[in-house]
Amino acid sequence: MYPKLSKTAEERESDPGRENLILDRLPQVKLIASRIHDKLPVSVCLDDLISAGVLGLIDAVDHFDPSLNVKLKTYAEHKIRGAILDSLRSLDWAPRNKRRKSKLIETAITSAEKRLQRTAVEEEVSAELAISIEEYRRWLVEIRGINLVPMEQGGMGPGEGTDVLRFISDEEDQWPSSLFERAELKRLVAATIDRLPEVERTIVTLYYQQELTLRQIARVVQLHETRVSQLKSQAVLRMRAALCGKWPTVGGSGAA
Repeated sequence: MYPKLSKTAEERESDPGRENLILDRLPQVKLIASRIHDKLPVSVCLDDLISAGVLGLIDAVDHFDPSLNVKLKTYAEHKIRGAILDSLRSLDWAPRNKRRKSKLIETAITSAEKRLQRTAVEEEVSAELAISIEEYRRWLVEIRGINLVPMEQGGMGPGEGTDVLRFISDEEDQWPSSLFERAELKRLVAATIDRLPEVERTIVTLYYQQELTLRQIARVVQLHETRVSQLKSQAVLRMRAALCGKWPTVGGSGAA
């Protein structure tokens, strides 16, 4: 069923099974590309993301090894997502001033919540930034894609260890240190989500667990799609700020 890794490039390209695998997984490419596109400025072309994702899918099919006991769908997802993120990095789609705003918001959330000893509401965060609530909400829309890479990679920081595939592709997955690290991070993330304001918690759950689009979530929570985007950006930054002090590698590369 799966193409053999020992085949040459010419043999793989002429293998009908390979073509069928690629065609079967194309909807997965479109889904992942659409979800990533939801987080980006409107100037980013969805078709460009799909094209990059297809290259990631082809790479996944050509290098997939079923003996590793990993499903092709899982392996392909990370290859597709990685190819799309690589294409975005090459475009340098996030201007420096937007990254600066993302970092300022994250710092303001941390400062406000430390001072108040509770979850800070939008008005308190905007006051910490010394800007109006309207300006703050504009910032949230502007920076909605800035934290894409760290969150999609599990918030593990820069370097060789950022790829989530390291947890599923070899025997290291079963090392006690890896199992503990993954379980602890999941516990911290779950606890952080539980402390989010109700509407932000709902949006995060629907987006990351139920895989709904922003437009679908807007219908569920009965808010405008732009407002949902603002609240999701705020929730992500709130989570990063909360995790930063508890998980040492979180926040190291997101919004410099």
